[in-house]
Amino acid sequence: MPSPRRNADGRPLAASASSSSSPGSPAHGGGGRFEFQSLLSSRAPGADPTCARLRASDSPVHRRGSFPLAGAGPSQAAPAPLPEEDRMDLNPSFLGIALRSLLAIDLWLSKKLGVCAGESSSWGSMRPLMKLLEISGHGIPWLLGTLYCLARSDSWAGREVLMNLLFALLLDLLLVALIKGLVRRRRPAHNQMDMFVTLSVDKYSFPSGHATRAALVSRFILNHLVLAIPLRVLVVLWAFIVGFSRVMLGRHNVTDVAFGFFLGYTQYSIVDYCWLSPHNVPVLFVLWNQQ
Repeated sequence: MPSPRRNADGRPLAASASSSSSPGSPAHGGGGRFEFQSLLSSRAPGADPTCARLRASDSPVHRRGSFPLAGAGPSQAAPAPLPEEDRMDLNPSFLGIALRSLLAIDLWLSKKLGVCAGESSSWGSMRPLMKLLEISGHGIPWLLGTLYCLARSDSWAGREVLMNLLFALLLDLLLVALIKGLVRRRRPAHNQMDMFVTLSVDKYSFPSGHATRAALVSRFILNHLVLAIPLRVLVVLWAFIVGFSRVMLGRHNVTDVAFGFFLGYTQYSIVDYCWLSPHNVPVLFVLWNQQ
């Protein structure tokens, strides 16, 4: 009769138990050992690099906010770079600082000069006079007046000058509306939206259409009308007062008016270069062709 400590084959029970619970046996949790060996085999040379990267991405080391292990490789330990929009610009350029400073000065000076922005302002009693100057530089009166004079003119020289003035006014309206739509700078905060006949782009401030029109018309008149010196001085003063009144009324900033003067002065050069006459564009003068 065999000993109770031995099995039927004569081997000790401890030995048989150890052999039956050998590593890798599913009954004793050996599956974990096999999974560990499969992970090791995936890192062996010749293993699929795609699968290895996928397993590595599932590791807690690569989760956001976790700390890398001490033995991790350089590719795992290096943190992901921040997006460009999340980085803080600690060294702004000199040009950026200069532009911000000029913008701050422009806003401050425009607010100080807006003495007619409201009835309660320091020069609020002059607001009706400033609004008359606003109408004198508006595009609609100039367009209607040019068309009326063009219809009543009976000389070829007068028609040619008026036709080019009409071309200049239309060019001014087009360029100002285009630039305002592209820049989209809001009008000053102290402005009152009680302007004379506004359109969709008139809610924007840059550049001042009154300033461009004043500079364009004044240069056009000085070059194509024979005027005495006092009248020529009055034309120049009218242009500057119309531009300055835009700041006093709070309609525009100082830079809006300054760029408007520059744009209007440049527009006349374009009109003078593309001067319309019965010789180069006779179709425009057919309405006044004599029988």
